[in-house]
Amino acid sequence: MSGIYKYHIFAPYRVCPIGAHVDHQHGIVTGFAINKGVDLWFTPNDDGHVHLESLTFGGTVDFDVTQASQVREKHWGDYARGVKYALRKRFALKKGINGIVQGSLPVGGLSSSAAVLVAYTMAFAKANNIDLAPFEVVSIASEAEREYIGLSNGILDQACITLGKKDGLLFLDCDSNDWRVIKRNPDMPDFEIGIFFSGLTRSLVNSDYNLRVYECKTAAWNMLAYTDQPLRPFDKTFLRDVPKATFEKTRIAMPQRFAHRAEHFYSEYRRVRQGVTAWESGNLKLFGKLCFDSCESSIHNYECGSPELIAIYEIMRKLPGVYGGRFSGAGFKGACIALVNPMYKEEVEKELTQRYLEQFPEYENTFKIYFVKPDDGARFITD
Repeated sequence: MSGIYKYHIFAPYRVCPIGAHVDHQHGIVTGFAINKGVDLWFTPNDDGHVHLESLTFGGTVDFDVTQASQVREKHWGDYARGVKYALRKRFALKKGINGIVQGSLPVGGLSSSAAVLVAYTMAFAKANNIDLAPFEVVSIASEAEREYIGLSNGILDQACITLGKKDGLLFLDCDSNDWRVIKRNPDMPDFEIGIFFSGLTRSLVNSDYNLRVYECKTAAWNMLAYTDQPLRPFDKTFLRDVPKATFEKTRIAMPQRFAHRAEHFYSEYRRVRQGVTAWESGNLKLFGKLCFDSCESSIHNYECGSPELIAIYEIMRKLPGVYGGRFSGAGFKGACIALVNPMYKEEVEKELTQRYLEQFPEYENTFKIYFVKPDDGARFITD
């Protein structure tokens, strides 16, 4: 593509080993960018027209970057329109792009939507000579997904994709937006990241993702109400703002569903803290165990996970060479991820494939396994 288009952006997919389902409640999270992702090749133009083609999905996308975004068309082009929507709130856009986009792995659990939003944000900014700091890219891409696409997300996905480094673990506070990359301890054993696609695809907008967000907020409202504290507007209510001591006082009074969501938040907060310490000390065994514990809470407290994902998790946690793992992304179909000793990759792939397809033979043609490594965040590539 380098001979056809002027610029090339690579926006990696991401995995979150510990810190599941808490970014939308302003929790603390960890993450890696990985060496698979979305490629966007493009050339700016002066007429304000955006023309996009996809090597992953069919059809083309055409719109005027100078005009306000209209209603969503429920098509892959909505992500480019969403970025236009978020950027136009801040800047005057005059130049469009002609481009082509391609994803390198199946859709499901790796935040491909966030990766493409980051890529479009960087492309439209480049075309219009807008200089964005890395965290501005995070904020704009997240706002596009939240306000235009309609997913009540936090900033985990966009942050990992934009800020990730191949030699470290991203640690992000989704309340203060403070972040740092913790370099890998030289004493840590080698690992690669296994990506185990169930064969199911999913759309988060059509899953229970938004419902879980509302349940978390309702749990926070319950705790505030039971302790006679002022209620905040629903969109300004987050579990992070309610002390764990308040939860311990009120958990018996609230409906079990909401207590479970809060239990996941507070226990995941503790696991992230422990995980950061384990990472800093090079204790990959403990870090992996905390990944498994996170998935257990996702199943029993957050109550996500399809039968297929739970089967993958139950199989992989018993395989030699797997340090730890959990559902990837929202955990409603998609994929599982695992930290794997590279010496055991072939055995893990063989055993997991055999045992999974014994339970779900209907996914023989769509179940996929990949092994990837941490990578740097979204960037321009010199072809």
